[in-house]
Amino acid sequence: MKGIEYRGVTSVDGPIVVLKRTENVFYNETVCVRDRLGEKRTGKVVDISEEAVVVQIFGSTTGLDLDQATFEFLEEPLELRVGEGLLGRVFNGLGKPIDGYPEIISSEKRNVNGNPMNPYARIYPRDFIQTGISSIDGMNSLVRGQKLPIFSGNGLPHNKLAAQIIRQAKLRNSNEKFVMVFAGMGIKYDVAKFFVDTFEESGVLANVVMFQSLADAPSIERIITPRCALTAAEYLAFEKGMHVLVVMTDMTNYCEALREISTTRGEVPGRKGYPGYLYSDLAELYERAGRVKGSEGSITQIPILTMPNDDISHPIPDLTGYITEGQIVLGRELAQQGIYPPVAGLPSLSRLMKDGIGPDMTREDHANVSSQLFASYSKVKSIRNLAAIIGEEELSELDRAYLHFGERLEKEFFGQGEYEDRTIEQTLDLGWKILAELPREELTRIKPEFIDKYLPEVEN
Repeated sequence: MKGIEYRGVTSVDGPIVVLKRTENVFYNETVCVRDRLGEKRTGKVVDISEEAVVVQIFGSTTGLDLDQATFEFLEEPLELRVGEGLLGRVFNGLGKPIDGYPEIISSEKRNVNGNPMNPYARIYPRDFIQTGISSIDGMNSLVRGQKLPIFSGNGLPHNKLAAQIIRQAKLRNSNEKFVMVFAGMGIKYDVAKFFVDTFEESGVLANVVMFQSLADAPSIERIITPRCALTAAEYLAFEKGMHVLVVMTDMTNYCEALREISTTRGEVPGRKGYPGYLYSDLAELYERAGRVKGSEGSITQIPILTMPNDDISHPIPDLTGYITEGQIVLGRELAQQGIYPPVAGLPSLSRLMKDGIGPDMTREDHANVSSQLFASYSKVKSIRNLAAIIGEEELSELDRAYLHFGERLEKEFFGQGEYEDRTIEQTLDLGWKILAELPREELTRIKPEFIDKYLPEVEN
């Protein structure tokens, strides 16, 4: 019962504390544990048996004495205080302010584990979101309510790309409020400072809610961080009618923390040591995006993960790809050429792009231009492989035209400045300008009326 403290700590192993079984304990219930000096630690119930209760502590368990420690079940799950005062604030991974200001003034709290979203109540994701980045807007468009992860690698500029998306993302032809929720898990101090400074300098911090769990924070905090961020996003979207973009980095750190805690709990490991429930755990987070009937707001997710050894078949990107609607893949080869953002053209995909582009949303030629760029760039890759074998001088004139097209596409279309914000019209016009390098008979993916309408304008 709440208000009653018990004794009976039977073991402490890292963040895991085992307590003697008491009546009326429920899964995910918040527990307050005090050591012999009265210092308080908070945790949550993660397992229950007939004999014991397993609790994960949010922090260090150093100093807990098996005989002197006491515990109290608070009869409530871990909750986040919510209100419009969330905007412009910086919190730690557990939702406590770390920006020097007090807690937000609100009596409302929400369970960080969220509530299941009724599939029947979902609205199909639509409405184009303009990020100002040509390689995303033109070829892998993001739509409102979508889950579109970024697959990156160590040393690649995914943090710069995330910050640029947050600065520039906007809904076209709409005055509806668009806000951001940022969740950093296991990030270094300099990375956290980079995001705060970038948002302050660009003036978007007032429309951003930040949750930061630094690399020196306990593993269990990384498990809670995305749940706090998504709880804040759900409040702003479904209760305040705002359109929310959630950026979560780095999901690899989240999964590593999940594996560490699973090992500590003695669970049977699955693929590469990750727990067997990794898929369902990630789905719990990713499926908290979308649109709901009866609410004007929406949640769009951009999770960022670094692929170990750039292996896209690793369990984390592999399972993420099953759950989400596409992926933006950053290529190391493009990054080594100095191209920013180094979005790899062919492995990247947005499965919902077709539903958010076209007349009245972007432009009538968008789908055709995107399809032609993909097809032509695929041919460039094949010709480059051929040139590596027989030499470029042995290639036909058409093949050399494709190589020149590929170079321009990577440098001019994929490449752009970190603070360069392109409209979708500028992106499509640039695509036409680069496609003009190829003979008209090669543009088989574009309707003839679009070629007559747009290509002469570029050539003139």
